[in-house]
Amino acid sequence: MSVSYRQPGVVLTDRRFTVPLDHADPTGETIELYAREAVASDKADQELPWLIYLQGGPGGKADRFVGRPGWFGRALQEYRVLLLDQRGTGASTPASRQTLPLRGGPAEQADYLAHFRADAIVRDCEAIRPQVTGGAPWTVLGQSFGGFCTVAYLSLAPEGLSAALITGGLPSLDAHADDVYRAAYPRIERKVAAHYARYPQDVDRARRIADHLLTHDVVLPNGYRLTVEAFQSLGIMLGSGEGSHRLHFLLEDAFVRTPGGHELSDAFQEQAQGLLSYAGRPLYALVHEAIYGQDARPTDWSAERVRAEFPRFDAAKALAGDEPLLFTGETIHPWMFDCDPALRPLRETAELLAARTDWTPQYDPARLAANEVPAAAVVYHDDMYVDTAHSLTTARAIRGLRTWVTDEFEHDGVRAGGPRVLDRLLALARDET
Repeated sequence: MSVSYRQPGVVLTDRRFTVPLDHADPTGETIELYAREAVASDKADQELPWLIYLQGGPGGKADRFVGRPGWFGRALQEYRVLLLDQRGTGASTPASRQTLPLRGGPAEQADYLAHFRADAIVRDCEAIRPQVTGGAPWTVLGQSFGGFCTVAYLSLAPEGLSAALITGGLPSLDAHADDVYRAAYPRIERKVAAHYARYPQDVDRARRIADHLLTHDVVLPNGYRLTVEAFQSLGIMLGSGEGSHRLHFLLEDAFVRTPGGHELSDAFQEQAQGLLSYAGRPLYALVHEAIYGQDARPTDWSAERVRAEFPRFDAAKALAGDEPLLFTGETIHPWMFDCDPALRPLRETAELLAARTDWTPQYDPARLAANEVPAAAVVYHDDMYVDTAHSLTTARAIRGLRTWVTDEFEHDGVRAGGPRVLDRLLALARDET
């Protein structure tokens, strides 16, 4: 039964749906999806078009807004909005260290998780759309990985869309994971250099923390083993608008003096474990490289292998000389499944996913070249998470797609920019600008 309730300026309704685990086997096992329907309070009785929001990730649940902030408030001016918890996330049937053992052993878990990529999410959207809109097409807004899903939507079921809006999420149509990370590491290094240019005092602070971690065994209060590689991975923050500032504030009070000498402060450790733990989004670590699987080649821990081609990211070598420590970015590594207690029981499952050779293409270049759905995308110049060159190549491959390339925002522009980003995308899709 659907339950409705109110927040300031908005009426919310909890919606639940049952969909096949494998859409190729519609009579087989099913899973549950959760979505939150939202409509402006003063429009609750009106017939409005629908917009479905696809969150970034993979493995991220839909935003839990309070009131009508930012792009969400702009969307509510003319749409009913469906905030979907994609399969395995949020209040949908969960996939985590606690629930995956219900599937069986690591092999069964890996087979199950192979159904959690963009193509399955698109099929989920199409399965629930008739129940939500009565069969009418809807507008999709895809952020980051949600943009990958949107391009898959245009490939697999464009008849379900009245418009497609993409923010920081135009994927390469054919790149292997290795290609993605070879393009990523130089971008990450540029972001780190920009951070140190803004906060030069952080060069010494980061080196001091890294040196401490190379010579001490540090286990955070939640059981996370803080290695130097784990510390470097905090660089993922540098891809967001406020990330450089947040990283700076994290580093500035890292040490306290104790009777036994200087140690990492409890405050630093508490913040670090919240940033590093995948307890709230284990799917991100498990299927992140799988989103780049397009053919029979395994991903095979691509980010870890490709990192070896960029020796400047080696912390020990940096500390042995006078080079600044380089942070890393949106990369998943096998050591994470040793360090993070939320991931440790899933290490073998992750290994099996990394070794899979039965990935299939998620995008249809021929169908995209014939696209008739009004579409617009914002491409963030030098986006740390999604390669700009890959995005623009894909933009040229989608018929009628209009792009806005900007360096005004980082990857989180749709959130940081208030209503402006959605305003611009709607205008582009409607040929109003």
